[in-house]
Amino acid sequence: MNKRIKNGFAAALMMTTITVSAQERIDLYPGQPELQIAGGRKVADVPHIEYYKAPADKKNGAGILICPGGGYTHLATGHEGKDIAEFFNAQGYDAIVLHYRLNDAAQQGSRFPAQYNDVTNAMRLVKSKAASWQINPEKIGVIGFSAGGHLASMLTTMHLPAKTNAGNELEKWSSRPAFSILVYPVISMSESFMHKGSMQNLLGPDASAAMKDSLSTDKRVTAQTPPTMLIHSTDDKTVPVENSLVFYQALKQHKVPASLHVYDHGGHGYGMAPKDAVLNSWPGLCISWLKDVVFK
Repeated sequence: MNKRIKNGFAAALMMTTITVSAQERIDLYPGQPELQIAGGRKVADVPHIEYYKAPADKKNGAGILICPGGGYTHLATGHEGKDIAEFFNAQGYDAIVLHYRLNDAAQQGSRFPAQYNDVTNAMRLVKSKAASWQINPEKIGVIGFSAGGHLASMLTTMHLPAKTNAGNELEKWSSRPAFSILVYPVISMSESFMHKGSMQNLLGPDASAAMKDSLSTDKRVTAQTPPTMLIHSTDDKTVPVENSLVFYQALKQHKVPASLHVYDHGGHGYGMAPKDAVLNSWPGLCISWLKDVVFK
């Protein structure tokens, strides 16, 4: 496929997005109102997911859990949440936006493992709903942006196994996603190219070197890590491209199917980049990759 056709295909995919609203909201911890999202914007709400169902005539039986970014202190639920859900809905994927717990500069919010618990419970919850939502629990993946990319990378590399005899319904499901898409993700918590704000919000300012190292998710990649696509830009000054590079190298080392797309511009936080004819190719590349690598 030549470059002109590829660009046309990507543009066509972008234009197929439709305006939708979440059909259902589900709290992650019913009956626990003390578990607040909080964060720098003091979100007075509990951790929850919003379910966006694909149109019946497009539905392909797959789903994607979306982790918006925001430095673990706020949630970019517009261009890294709802907009992403609308795009994947238009391609036949049911989409689920995660609203997870956050921290603030005064360290009055939540630290690890709260965020990890939120994303893990969210994936298990979505799998438990798969039958009623008419999706395949083995075709539910994750996408994350920036700090949400780190959260998605924890889900990608730190799996909880299914417990078939568990009394808790959610624990009957594995937390492992079928695939992972990480967009300008925070990966390292310890190297010079880490995003210091995300690290401090997740782990606190006095986190030990061992803790920082243990949650640098490139060090947690194994042969059981699901297929992963990474998107980044060379000129990202907020979360340097080295974050994606080290994760890709770890995937390659363990022979995990992986794809890395590095753009020469874009900076950070562009979401679907609807006004940039080059950057906005990445969502279409994801759809092609999913068809060829994950669901062929």
